[in-house]
Parts: sequence; structure tokens; C-alpha cells
Amino acid sequence: MFPVFKKVSVGVLSAVAAFGIFASTAAASGEFMITGGLTSQPIGHYEFCKRESAECGIRNKSMAPLKLDQQIWNKIVQVNLSVNDRIQPMTDMEIYGQEEYWAYPTTVGDCEDYVLLKQRELAQAGISLSHMLITVVRKPDGEGHAVLTLRTDRGDFILDNLTDEILNWQATDYTYLKRQSDQNTGQWVSIETPSNLVVGSVRR
Repeated sequence: MFPVFKKVSVGVLSAVAAFGIFASTAAASGEFMITGGLTSQPIGHYEFCKRESAECGIRNKSMAPLKLDQQIWNKIVQVNLSVNDRIQPMTDMEIYGQEEYWAYPTTVGDCEDYVLLKQRELAQAGISLSHMLITVVRKPDGEGHAVLTLRTDRGDFILDNLTDEILNWQATDYTYLKRQSDQNTGQWVSIETPSNLVVGSVRR
């Protein structure tokens, strides 16, 4: 299991300290999602791409996963906590008066807005977009949800606005449906799990 952290500053320090222990004992292979072929793009992301076309046609050259080290892990911890703390949850209908409006949040946002902001801030910190993929899941209650998948050499990890813990994807209770392609920011691929169902909308 990858180190997890809590929202309070003590938890950040614990996560930083735990990274060194994990790095010396964990298997390098990690636990990774298996993806399938191209699949439908979520309507919210499709509309986002029409407004932000420059961000949705980026082709990634390197398919190798992110190589984690202490410095990179610290930055991931910092950004995840910061965005979760700064942005208050609110539905698209409450903010924009419509469903599935994906946008960069400033003070409030839906789940996919948290993901977009984390993705942008980590990219500004030097992490490739091929390592950070918007992912659509289904929660145990059947509701759709969006998280950010981090592809690393130690497995695939989830950044989520519903928790401040960073977990390996198999340690969550979500059903994984599809995610951005690691080759093209405007394309999506299926995730190969037995219980995949078509997701309707994503909520906070």
C-alpha cells in the first residue's frame, strides 16, 4: 500500500516520512489499471474541449509511467491537499444552472472541476499530462464521479475530492469505467474491470 495522508499538516509530514519507508520495501511493479480501446468522451469533457481546444489535442510522446521520488511525492501531496482545501463542493446545477459543465474552479466546484485544477497545477509543477488522467468511476451507491489517476512506476493512484487520502486504485471502493488516454488528452479509453457499466453523469 502506498502511503496515505490526512488533511492536517501533521498528516502531510507523516506522508513525507512514510514515502522513504515505502520506497525501500514496496515492489517496483505496483498495481496498474488495464485499459482497453477508445471509448466515448464524457459530454462534459467534450464541451470543455470545445471551449479549451488547446488543452484537448496534446499528444504525449513518452508512455513510461511517472518515476516517483520524495520531491515529486511531496508536490503531489501538497497540490492534492491544497485544492481539496481551497475549493468548496457545489454541483454544476448550483453553479452554472446546467448539468455537466466542466471548468477550472476558483472557489467552488464539482468533482471534475477539482480534477481539472489538480491536473493543471501538477502540470505546472512539471508532471506530464500522460501521467495524470481524468477518470470516470461509479461510487458504491451507483452515482457517477470523477477522480484523477496518477500513473507511476509504483502503480496507479487516485486523487479524489471526497477524501484526502491518496490510495492505489484497487484500494478504493469505486467501479472504474473509463479515463483519458495517456497518448492524447482529447481521447478516452475504457478500463477493463468485470463490473463496468455505462455511467450517466458525474457528481461531486
